[in-house]
Amino acid sequence: MAKTKELSKDVRDKIVDLHKARMGYKTIAKQLGEKVTTVGAIIRKWKKHKRTVNLPRPGAPCKISPRGVAMIMRTVRNQPRTTREDLVNDLKAAGTIVTKKTIGNTLRREGLKSCSARKVPLLKKAHIHASLKFANEHLNDSEDNWVKVLWSDETKMELFGINSTRRVWRRRNAAYDPKNTIPTVKYGGGNIMLWGCFSAKGTAQLPRIKGTMDGAMYRQILGENLLPSARALKMGRGWVFQHDNDPKHTAKATKEWLKKKHIKVLEWPSQSPDLNPIENLWRELKVRVAKRQPRNLNDLEKICKEEWDKIPPEMCANLVANYKKRLTSVIANKGFATKY
Repeated sequence: MAKTKELSKDVRDKIVDLHKARMGYKTIAKQLGEKVTTVGAIIRKWKKHKRTVNLPRPGAPCKISPRGVAMIMRTVRNQPRTTREDLVNDLKAAGTIVTKKTIGNTLRREGLKSCSARKVPLLKKAHIHASLKFANEHLNDSEDNWVKVLWSDETKMELFGINSTRRVWRRRNAAYDPKNTIPTVKYGGGNIMLWGCFSAKGTAQLPRIKGTMDGAMYRQILGENLLPSARALKMGRGWVFQHDNDPKHTAKATKEWLKKKHIKVLEWPSQSPDLNPIENLWRELKVRVAKRQPRNLNDLEKICKEEWDKIPPEMCANLVANYKKRLTSVIANKGFATKY
């Protein structure tokens, strides 16, 4: 896919002269034996710069022709996981020899950059359909509806979790200075599980889950924390409880417990963390905790609870106020994962 030879100055001038004589692009191309697109390009350049010759350019000309660039972009658009080496081999098969660096420069010029692929839940058709159905059914709900929701979820907090991805400012050859390193241990140094909830008015209780949580433990957590949290947040009458479709949450005994307590539950689609704004608070909590560098699991639990209480109510209110944007994103992405 080598670049085509440029037209001589005489041919370029002839194209312009014929254009000035009010001859059409197709007629000019046919008369001179050139492509219509080539004729059009020459005339456009003449109209814009009032000349047909190419001025000297700094550096070497691009080794990849426009047709080659189009092929690269088409490949990457259809298969974003294509590597630079794959593209080098594709161009080589087409007759153009380039390096991976040239491929990278070309992609950057076209507005693309190499990024880590986001990890998202594996979605089946049923999950996608359920998320879309939920988003469409609630898209026009007023903000007052979401203010009445008490959002909940569980999360795992690792002792050396988010620390492992932090960046440092350092000089060359100082990578292993103790100040520039993050201590790690096998298996993340241990972790704790937490259950939490929040509403537009702020965060509520954050109990630690000790051991493996089953249905009985989950009902115990709800019994000790759900209603007290609702009262602390002044949810008032008609509030709605949100939790996902984990088997412990949807167990018959759990449903009966919630019904006995007269707690209304928001119908929820499976595998849809993007729809739950508490995920944003978990991320905020993990960033805050990482900055304090807990030393052990008890320290981790203490810091988690302190930082959870420090999350400003304004952040919670903003997550709820913008819930319609979250639904709109789900619909726009046809039920697949979104930035939320």
